[in-house]
Amino acid sequence: MARQMPRGTMTSNRTEIAVYDLDRTLTDTGSWAHFIRFWLRTQAPWRVLLLPLVALGGLAYALGLMSRGGIKSWSHRWLIGGRVRAADMAAVAAAFADTFVAAHALEPARAALAADAAAGRRLLIASASHGFYVRAIAARLGVADVVATEAVRDGDWLLNRLDGDNCYGAAKRVAVEQWLGRQAQGDAVVHFTSDHHSDQPCFDLALERGGRVLCVNPSNELAAIAAVRGWPVAQWGRIKGSLFERA
Repeated sequence: MARQMPRGTMTSNRTEIAVYDLDRTLTDTGSWAHFIRFWLRTQAPWRVLLLPLVALGGLAYALGLMSRGGIKSWSHRWLIGGRVRAADMAAVAAAFADTFVAAHALEPARAALAADAAAGRRLLIASASHGFYVRAIAARLGVADVVATEAVRDGDWLLNRLDGDNCYGAAKRVAVEQWLGRQAQGDAVVHFTSDHHSDQPCFDLALERGGRVLCVNPSNELAAIAAVRGWPVAQWGRIKGSLFERA
């Protein structure tokens, strides 16, 4: 059974990084469907007519003909557009984050972030959601550092294609490790908090680096893993359903 450090305990003189998942960990729902609805309402209401094309992509994903990253790029193409000016996307993301964080950020999550910051830990949000709006959400939660799924940039334009892997499962661990390398934090202690069993590689990374783990609002699968491995579990709020729930 893994030994867990209390949240407020410093483990050594090494730098400590507190890594948090976003959707249904810091928030009470997923963010992608909310962002899409915000975009359609404020930028391109006519694109709602293209929802049947998105549904076809969803069917292809369900049949194993399209990856998670593929369905993300597909829905982006039809509901947001193949090309959007990066400055325009940043402005929309900022407006979206204002309303989304106010409505859906969990108070215990805010308290946990504040406690880690007060303890001198560097905060990092690691999310499979799109970086173009995750960074805006993170800023409103007082978090400067983000690892997320990224879209290809072509000069001043943001494209619907993904720049690298969808930041999910094992790919999220790789992205966090790459971020640690870029930040010259190769020997840092890593703590990890998430709701989802797909993040087991990141839970393992934290334990390998001498950190603590916390399973909050856990999926049934994560709750089962936590019971076997002796990981602590917390419920930070009532989780609401969303499109591609727990995706």
